[in-house]
Amino acid sequence: MTQYRQSSRLLLQSKWMILPLLAGLAACEPVALPDDAANATPIAIPDARADVLTDRFAGFALACVHKQYPNKISHVLNGSDDVAAPRDLYPAFYGCFDWHSSVHGHWLLTRILKTDPDTPMRDDILASLDRSFTKDNLAGELAYYQGEDRGSFERPYGIAWYLQLVAELHESDDEKLTEYRQILAPLEDAIVAETLQWLPKLAYPIRLGTHNQSAFAFGLMLDYARTVGNAELEQALVAKSLEFHASDRNCPLAYEPSGEDFLSPCLMEADLMRRVMPTGEFSDWLRGFLPVIPTDGSGDWLTPGVVRDASDGKLVHLDGVNLSRAWALEGIASVLPEGDQRIAALLAAAKLHKETGIAAVSDEHYSGSHWLASFATYLETQRGITAQ
Repeated sequence: MTQYRQSSRLLLQSKWMILPLLAGLAACEPVALPDDAANATPIAIPDARADVLTDRFAGFALACVHKQYPNKISHVLNGSDDVAAPRDLYPAFYGCFDWHSSVHGHWLLTRILKTDPDTPMRDDILASLDRSFTKDNLAGELAYYQGEDRGSFERPYGIAWYLQLVAELHESDDEKLTEYRQILAPLEDAIVAETLQWLPKLAYPIRLGTHNQSAFAFGLMLDYARTVGNAELEQALVAKSLEFHASDRNCPLAYEPSGEDFLSPCLMEADLMRRVMPTGEFSDWLRGFLPVIPTDGSGDWLTPGVVRDASDGKLVHLDGVNLSRAWALEGIASVLPEGDQRIAALLAAAKLHKETGIAAVSDEHYSGSHWLASFATYLETQRGITAQ
């Protein structure tokens, strides 16, 4: 009985100690949580200039590259020790919903620094890149990439964007960007080595309209190889592209897009082949591959994709197909001989798709805002053309 009374007194004392504490907490402002719990450290993004689209795109990337959740990880579990938060798995590229979107979000920020040195986002971009591109973070990324059963991690889409990011840094004389480029080099080397092992084993092209498509990835990888002077990778990609596609004819463009496409299988293949064929040879190849391209200068021969629910992460892919179609059409037109009667129709269709695609880039739904700005920046800054 004595023990019972002592326990009761302790409980009552605890109650009266806890109640004031709870009341005080209720009266206070919300407690600032550590970054892991709060998801991302809020940043004050400068206002975009009214007449500069890329300011708005940079703002979208700044808002997501360190936003850990929501997140869709692509992760092979070899045991219970592999269960971890995205930031523990991918110390540099954990934001923007998934690894590849984080990578091309960082590419977007780097691209803006190079193409628009006067952007009001400059200080915030550099602070964001400083936070991501540390030696420790990239050592963690490399360790993850080289982990057991991860040889196909983000292959080919994510690793192609990583190489595109490196190429962007490689072209810069800016001391800070040169420093970042060196920090990213170990993972770059591992990706290139793995890709050179993978290419001879790839027996068939991957003709999808989503991440696994080989033509789109080959184009980005090829631009990287030429930028950094990697002749071995360039030759391997050119040879594989010709092996897969030199004999292709009558691509069924009328079957596109599929309901979740963000890449056109037909147009991305043509955009790749203009990188690997001499101008005259490509012009003839294109005539057989896409005979539907008109010669009357019209643009309505290719209708933009329609998104009926922009909050749906799969359906919103079609906003991306409009943007990527536009840059592919521009790229194809850029290498045709002067006076080619198909150029006007290619550019007219590109204009229609660009207007539709750019208009859809907003922050209303994270399903699109975490990645569409990268596609819009690639198009707006003509990256695929200027890389040639």
